[in-house]
Amino acid sequence: MRKMFGRKSLLGLAGALVFFLAQFLMHQFGSAPSTRSAGEVRPAEGTLVVRMLEIGQGDAILVQTGTENILIDTADVDERDRLRAQLSQAGIEKGGRIDKIILTHPHADHIGGMDVLLKEYAVGAVYDNGQPSNSPIYRGYMKLLAEKQVPRRALTAGDTLELGGGARFEVVAPTAAMIDAVHAKKKKKSDPNNECVVGRLVFGEFSMMFTGDAEDVEEEEILAHTPTERLRSTVLKVGHHGSKTSSTPAFLEAVHPNVGLISCGFPSKYWHPHKSTRTALSKRSIDVYSTPVNGMITVVSDGKTYRVEPEKGDKNDFGIYEKREKEEHKDEKGAGRKK
Repeated sequence: MRKMFGRKSLLGLAGALVFFLAQFLMHQFGSAPSTRSAGEVRPAEGTLVVRMLEIGQGDAILVQTGTENILIDTADVDERDRLRAQLSQAGIEKGGRIDKIILTHPHADHIGGMDVLLKEYAVGAVYDNGQPSNSPIYRGYMKLLAEKQVPRRALTAGDTLELGGGARFEVVAPTAAMIDAVHAKKKKKSDPNNECVVGRLVFGEFSMMFTGDAEDVEEEEILAHTPTERLRSTVLKVGHHGSKTSSTPAFLEAVHPNVGLISCGFPSKYWHPHKSTRTALSKRSIDVYSTPVNGMITVVSDGKTYRVEPEKGDKNDFGIYEKREKEEHKDEKGAGRKK
């Protein structure tokens, strides 16, 4: 006669079934994070997570693969506390590792968090456009970088960064010729917005274009030397916080995104995102999310499909911007260039 299962055996079997079911669901949907080390949590293997952090007027976008944390820009100086909080919300606590930091250009609202990051987190390497700045923020960042002995490398068009987990960052700007021209003409004033690191994140069939504050001048340069197939992207980080100085019709047509993400403050003294940019995106049936409306905006992909997860609000909601434009006088009408 076969021995009947006892209570302990049944409990053990039930526990095993629950474990295997959990593993199956993690594999199928890839949304369950896996802890890799103290102070950080990373996505499940086979999953890419991009988080546009809500840090006011500036940029800070966290890319998480199965093996690396990458931060593209680091918010402004006065948003350092919010940067810490947003990183914590994304699973990276003080002391956690940020494998790579990509700085698109040396304006304060893009490099302002470097002091905190280098002092309080384990930073693996820093990449930028190689262009110096006389600002105290930039000089302080460079000094601290040397003290911490964190490697730094300048990026130019044609470079590719491997981000782990099968993801890569393909640099399309600035070109070496553009940088050489700046160095050759010592009297020529540097134009940081139009010397931005611009690159395309690729993960299987999913892609996202990161533009920093690139304006029409750099967009034209990119279009002139980059094959269209290297520009087409599922998601676009809308250039220069949604300013009318960026997102030209030709560039939007070349990138041809399904989704546009805007990082900006509200109310912004620059009136970002500008009405003309919102209209241009809407006319192309691009779903638009912005941090003042949607909070932290998360994009999750398994390399084939993707989903956008706003912290709050709905897509294509421009109500707060339209209301302000109707009710307030534009003392700085036409402003949009972040110095």
